[in-house]
Amino acid sequence: MAGRVQSIRGMNDILPEQEPYWTTLEETAATVFGMYGYRRIRIPIMERTPLFARAVGEVTDIVEKEMYTFEDRGGDSLSLRPEGTAGVVRAGIEHGLLHNQSPRLWYAGPMFRYERPQKGRYRQFHQLGIEVFGQTGPDVDIEQIALAARLFRALGIGGLRLEINTLGTPAERAAWRDALHAYFSAHQAELDEDSRRRLERNPLRILDSKNPAMQELIAAAPTLRNNLGVESAAHFDQLCAGLKQLGIAYEINTRLVRGLDYYTRTVFEWLTSDLGAQDAVCSGGRYDGLVEQLGGNPVPGTGFALGVERLIALMQAQQVPLINTAPQVFLVHAGEQAAARVMALAEALRDAIPGLRLQVNAGGGSFKSQFKRADRSGAQVALVFGDAEAAGNSVQIKPMAGQGEQEEVPLEQAPQRIAALLQPH
Repeated sequence: MAGRVQSIRGMNDILPEQEPYWTTLEETAATVFGMYGYRRIRIPIMERTPLFARAVGEVTDIVEKEMYTFEDRGGDSLSLRPEGTAGVVRAGIEHGLLHNQSPRLWYAGPMFRYERPQKGRYRQFHQLGIEVFGQTGPDVDIEQIALAARLFRALGIGGLRLEINTLGTPAERAAWRDALHAYFSAHQAELDEDSRRRLERNPLRILDSKNPAMQELIAAAPTLRNNLGVESAAHFDQLCAGLKQLGIAYEINTRLVRGLDYYTRTVFEWLTSDLGAQDAVCSGGRYDGLVEQLGGNPVPGTGFALGVERLIALMQAQQVPLINTAPQVFLVHAGEQAAARVMALAEALRDAIPGLRLQVNAGGGSFKSQFKRADRSGAQVALVFGDAEAAGNSVQIKPMAGQGEQEEVPLEQAPQRIAALLQPH
């Protein structure tokens, strides 16, 4: 006997009652991204594995532990995308989008990481992200942080805090890496197993450790500020000044290194205290060497990704207003003449009222049972179309939730009357 079918652990269905949160977030994000000149790009959910190893970094938890990787029938190693930037850069190189251009791109969709599922962290999760190429100054970094702040305001989300840091240039980070290696080598006895493994390959990753027993040791480690060059220091100072000018509050977190190896100079995270341990809802920064690292010409880049599930959890916690996706009108009908004309009536109303969300009762039933369905649908208005109305070329219009009396209206006047009832009062 076959077992009960169910979803894969950590990969969740998004049910209709949850969908208004997704629609509200996605449509609001698309509007705000457009305000800043971003255009959408759609990239595959699967790439050749070496793309992520080269972009994300071989000595990262993502590549070492979390990617869904398999060999296809042609013998190629493929991976489901664990993040979006590498695929966007690959597409930019492959299609010439980065040649003498400064594209502003945004993407949305599922990402995949084999992690222990918990609240706010799933094996299939979703991101909205933006990327800009060809700009070296801190003005783009500032604008992207301001864009994120505007998106949160547009969604009605509050209480977020911004943390920023700089990782300098690759050469400056290499010097910092040497200093960290020397420091942690002198304290090997205090390192946990993961940190000892990272010590030789990438000691910066030790700063990502969430082990409470190591936090005091990490707090005393050398910071990049001691190895920061003049240009990188000026870039970071201008970033801070620009945020202050816009009135965007921030905290400098010198331990903020991000979980991906491609970042240079600016890194930032928007954090919340409302979701427990999973506190980052937006993360990003600058990656000036990534395009060249993946085989393109040297082109700077900067961007961020928003965690959709975490933002939706925050929207739910803060009870933000949602875009209504329920039917506005529910069409109740009964009788042979009415049945013969009801679909044409519904189409005519949809033609006459642009964007009208109208549901026609299906499956028959008494008027009483149909009105129960209308009530459950969330519709603001019910229409009654029986044989008497079909013969008289009219329709009964009934506002739901006790908002008015039922009235009979000629069919040619119905669109105007329905539209008036749907207007916000």
